[in-house]
Amino acid sequence: MKSTKNPFYLLVLFIGIFFCFGCKTEVEETIKILNRKPNIEPDYSEITIPTNIAPMNFIIKEDGNFFKITASGGENEYQININSSNGIIKFPKKSWKKLLDNCKGDKIKIQVFSSKDNNKNLNKFLPFYINVANEPIDQSLVYRLIHPGYYSWSKMKIVQRSLENFSEESIIENQVLEKNCINCHTFKQNNPDRFLVHIRGSKGGTYFVEDNKIIRRALKTENMPGGATYPSWHPSGEYVAFSSNQVRQNFYAHSKKSIEVFDRVSTLILYDIKNNEILNITNQDTVEYLQTFPTWSPDGKFLYYCQANQSETDSNLDINDIKNTHYNLARKSFNSETLSFGKTELVFNASERKKSVSFPRISPDGKYLVFTLSDYGTFPIWHQEADLYLLDLQSGKNKRMDLNSDKTESYHSWSANSKWLVFSSKRLDGRSARPFFAYIGSWDQIGKPFVLPQEDPTHYNRMLETFNIPEFVNGTIKMKPRDFAAAAKQTVIQANPGNPFKTPLDWTNNKTNEKRSEIEQGIHE
Repeated sequence: MKSTKNPFYLLVLFIGIFFCFGCKTEVEETIKILNRKPNIEPDYSEITIPTNIAPMNFIIKEDGNFFKITASGGENEYQININSSNGIIKFPKKSWKKLLDNCKGDKIKIQVFSSKDNNKNLNKFLPFYINVANEPIDQSLVYRLIHPGYYSWSKMKIVQRSLENFSEESIIENQVLEKNCINCHTFKQNNPDRFLVHIRGSKGGTYFVEDNKIIRRALKTENMPGGATYPSWHPSGEYVAFSSNQVRQNFYAHSKKSIEVFDRVSTLILYDIKNNEILNITNQDTVEYLQTFPTWSPDGKFLYYCQANQSETDSNLDINDIKNTHYNLARKSFNSETLSFGKTELVFNASERKKSVSFPRISPDGKYLVFTLSDYGTFPIWHQEADLYLLDLQSGKNKRMDLNSDKTESYHSWSANSKWLVFSSKRLDGRSARPFFAYIGSWDQIGKPFVLPQEDPTHYNRMLETFNIPEFVNGTIKMKPRDFAAAAKQTVIQANPGNPFKTPLDWTNNKTNEKRSEIEQGIHE
């Protein structure tokens, strides 16, 4: 019998085995395992995101000239692989959408590698995870872009940004409105087809959008201390509650806080849209109050708002007076048939803590109310200590939310399904507000917040404007800047006083014979 052991074949087999094991050993030796997670920006580690969010692009803040990541998850372990020479990671939109669909109710695993010698020796970091909730987020976010600080309002715009991708377009630009101030965009229950916005200046008025039409109205009537200021739509869409404020500003000569905004006079009014009437929300209490920031309960049976004792202020406020002004959270019952309000009910006593409440907003399911708590006053966007608090409307318990930072957290609003909260935060640089999102699963389940994702993850490092009044919209707004420019040419419709106004303390004296700058009137009233 002939032997089958050919020396040539044995040599080839030996060389093949040598190279196979040699390659495997070489790969293992070129990967260095690091016992830490990578530094990335924005910080997306361990956050909770919705199922329809835009790609969470980020930059790897590690030394190197070669980077790669794998993003995987779901039952099928769907995986995305991305290489980068500068650390910027951008997910392909279709692949990202497929990854989200696979990881719904689960986690995305992000594995990061870096190299300083073009992939010859790799650093492998500990993976980080992104939680994907079962619930989606509203389709769009609407906000005003302005410059921070005591600014001129010669250039500002209100824009809508898709949360499902990176498209952004203007709704209103004041460049086509003779550089008037535009502010206080407010939607009826996240409806993109029903909203209002204030325009202050030569094209002034409150512009109501409904059924693809814009109607320009003048809501200020005689004896109101200021214009109709901070609005809230009644769920029926038939009424809008406003506070009517005389807003003032003090300035500081130090860097920590440059401006203090406060009310000299403020009261609550109700606008009856169908009858074009302004109604005074009468106060049945014997004590005069400053009343501001109204917001309706989802069933429309209660109007919540912030109030401070009028006696704590006078016509010549100094900084000590302002620091002693503390707003509590209150509410009144509302009868929609008689358009009457009940007595004041105290909901949260902030003054006993020497604190002050602003921006109360109730989740659409009626379970929770989120408010901003600061040391004093009514305008917390300049208060570094301002934090968000969660109030359980059934039990009455409250707590400081874990999503807060050591910088200012202020304005906020709810998604239509009550599962997502967007809020303004200055945590990135301490000066400009950015929109952050947090998942609200329950009282004890609140996700780590994340900043609005951008196509270029370095975008916020170059952006000077601040995001003002972020509001969820469940759809896309059809109106364009040219539509508001056309509406500005309309004859303004003047609202009528529907009932006699009760004159608050020093109202008449405070509202007359005082000149205010256009900036002061335009930005805050």
